[in-house]
Amino acid sequence: MLICYTRQITHFFMTIDMDIQLLQSELEQNHPREILKKIHSRFDNLAISFSGAEDVVLIDMACKLKLKPFVFTLDTGRLHPETYQFIETVMKHYKIDIDIVFPDTNQVQKLVSNKGLFSFYQDGHQECCGIRKVEPLARHLSGFTGWVTGQRRDQNKSTRGNLQIVEKDNTFTGAHGELIKFNPLCHWTSDMVWTYITALDVPFNTLHNKGYTSIGCEPCTRPILPHQDPREGRWWWEGTDNKECGLHPPSTSN
Repeated sequence: MLICYTRQITHFFMTIDMDIQLLQSELEQNHPREILKKIHSRFDNLAISFSGAEDVVLIDMACKLKLKPFVFTLDTGRLHPETYQFIETVMKHYKIDIDIVFPDTNQVQKLVSNKGLFSFYQDGHQECCGIRKVEPLARHLSGFTGWVTGQRRDQNKSTRGNLQIVEKDNTFTGAHGELIKFNPLCHWTSDMVWTYITALDVPFNTLHNKGYTSIGCEPCTRPILPHQDPREGRWWWEGTDNKECGLHPPSTSN
């Protein structure tokens, strides 16, 4: 997962819907590096929240542009050991701080006390993800006006096939009510991401070497087989049309 924010928004937007369309048209043909640069020129305190390979590509671009990105990540308490090592590696490699956002302790304790540590295998993943991921992100985003993710259309055609570079976030609200979501890698493919990582020696989670494509919490993620959907390893005990945790509901065109 990569996410970017702004602490203060300029007066760039006259009306939110109209200006999203204008900005989308302006950025549509731009390289992700140029998208980040233009966003930074209009928004203060660009920040990137990361979890996966795509997010580190954005961090790499932002750091090389000297944008001094603010970076955060969600720690659900159930991540792989390799993921925690990955967070530390990224901090040291780019000489940046990463704000680690945690779920509410009382909510986690209540869930575990009532249903145990693996209730999602019977009840589905939405309740656990809601407590460990969605609520912390909503709380964190409430202080910002926009965020940038590492989402791509080809990650899941059923839920992300209509992804746009610029969207109004219909799930979370920001410091001034409306929240803008930017997806600079929207049109990139997995091959393009990994070509960038390999060519520029960008750090990546070592689980990718073991067949993991989309990496989430340890109990809910496993490697995939050749030619499977990239997100097939997430919540594998559930239907193939339910591969989102609530952070990124299915996108619709603006």
